[in-house]
Amino acid sequence: MEQALDTRATPLARAVRHGRWVLRYRELVRNLVVRDLKARYKNSVLGFLWSLLNPLLMMAVFTVVFKVLMPNDIPNYPLFVLLGILPWNWCTASVMGGITSIVGNGHLIKKVAFPRELLPISVVISNMVNFLLALIPLGAMMVAFGVMPTPLLALLPLIIVLQLVFLCGLALFLSCLQVYFRDTGVIFDVLLLAWFFLSPVFYRVEDLTEQWARLMYILNPMASFISLYRLVVLYGAPPDALFMLRLTAQAALILAVGYVFFVRYSHSFAEEV
Repeated sequence: MEQALDTRATPLARAVRHGRWVLRYRELVRNLVVRDLKARYKNSVLGFLWSLLNPLLMMAVFTVVFKVLMPNDIPNYPLFVLLGILPWNWCTASVMGGITSIVGNGHLIKKVAFPRELLPISVVISNMVNFLLALIPLGAMMVAFGVMPTPLLALLPLIIVLQLVFLCGLALFLSCLQVYFRDTGVIFDVLLLAWFFLSPVFYRVEDLTEQWARLMYILNPMASFISLYRLVVLYGAPPDALFMLRLTAQAALILAVGYVFFVRYSHSFAEEV
């Protein structure tokens, strides 16, 4: 069988071979995404509307805190903070869902032969669907605030794809880690809180010192993604070419490392889960 990879091959060669195998299962990815979305909104009164209401409620809270109780000089602050919350929610849901995607589907792994990496990848894609749905109220709010889109909005799909690549790599790595170290999920419950405050969800990177701002962009890809969303959607300003190149390289590297790591250890998932 093709899926029985040669254990003598290098991890990179096995990952490339796995990648060719995965491309044949596009329909399975779609079914997994649909299953995840249905399970998420099953028995929910509002259903997918929660994807719209959750970031709006968070935006309202941050606006009251940082515009009323602790005023700042950031214009259009509700839009500013919403453009931080939406990509951040996609990140956290993908990380936590990706961590449990292998362990939580042990019954499938033991019974059905398919590329295991489709499980964490489908989690990221299903959360991307929620992210895209949440862009609907964002567009309505832009109209309400008199913020008109510019031609640079055409860069939005590219930024979304880059974040998708980054989150897939992260989900692949963490889902594999969870199989062998079941404390991964608990640890990331804490780390995500720290990561949230170290990301410019409700503040500007520019308000930090130049040294810390540069370090945040280099070490925290989510800071770069959030800033890019604001740049092209809210401000209509072109991103720096070197900034985009660095972020693209970071996303590609994280995907490559996560995928090679996943393929390296996925052969024994059935025994561990």
